[in-house]
Amino acid sequence: MSALGAQLEVQVTGMRLEAEGVISLELQAPDRSPLPEWSPGAHIDLLLPSGLVRQYSLCGDPLERSRLRIGVLLDVKGRGGSREVHQGLRVGQMLAIRGPRNAFPLETGQRYLFVAGGIGITPILTMAREAQRVGAEWQLLYGGRSRRSMAFIDELLALGGERVSILPADETGLLDLEDIAARAATGVHTYSCGPAPLLDALTERFAVDGLAGRLHLERFAPAAPAASAASGDGLRVILARSGKEVEVPHDCSIMHALRAAGCEVPSSCEQGVCGMCETRVLDGEVDHRDMLLTDSERARNNLMMVCVSRARTPTLTLDL
Repeated sequence: MSALGAQLEVQVTGMRLEAEGVISLELQAPDRSPLPEWSPGAHIDLLLPSGLVRQYSLCGDPLERSRLRIGVLLDVKGRGGSREVHQGLRVGQMLAIRGPRNAFPLETGQRYLFVAGGIGITPILTMAREAQRVGAEWQLLYGGRSRRSMAFIDELLALGGERVSILPADETGLLDLEDIAARAATGVHTYSCGPAPLLDALTERFAVDGLAGRLHLERFAPAAPAASAASGDGLRVILARSGKEVEVPHDCSIMHALRAAGCEVPSSCEQGVCGMCETRVLDGEVDHRDMLLTDSERARNNLMMVCVSRARTPTLTLDL
């Protein structure tokens, strides 16, 4: 499959209640042929019958090529995707997916600390399984509102036993950030996925302790963008291939302005998470607000996600 995600037809061959408000879906090719390879931390785009497209982390076993598994939390205040999965999908139904793609890879190492919050356990489960498979030293801290809302507990305990700490907030309180940072200070790399308050707190704690390089995160949505000189102003985008100039109002994304001007840009999440709208930058300084590019990639200033990122200069020239 291409980076932009050629579509693949799959069939829903299993649906299971994993916890209060969480179901898992098993997806297989209609002819049960092998599905694309993937690695821990990868996700797929799920193309729902309504036309909605949502990203879900894979939580099965990468070595089991015959099926993919995702976990979906019902978000009653969300944009409708999880409601459609929970209430509209049925076993036997045909769907399309794109991917897998991996923006949260597990780097080769010998010591890992995994920290999951709620449905953030989905990519972390595959990482713990991989760490166990290669014989690495690892521990997992799994927090949630309550034990009944936390998916895959039995599977995790069967995998890791005492390596896995189940820490429901109504029993143990919030995760101990100082303890997590102290473990990282010993050289352990920390991988975490979960709600924004947890990831924001970890980011702040690790920054204070000078451990930012040992923290690896995946967010459900982009962090709040930092203020910049241009963030409250409009800007002008120059399309290098056509010479066309597009004015982007202060309250409009670059992507929406491009589309209004007749320039189609592929997209999926439109939150800076999936990477489908990645666009080459030829001139100007980008105000990066995505959750995909690394610090070194941002420093090169030659790529941007036009769905969320803006400019620190009055103009940007894009390879469009």
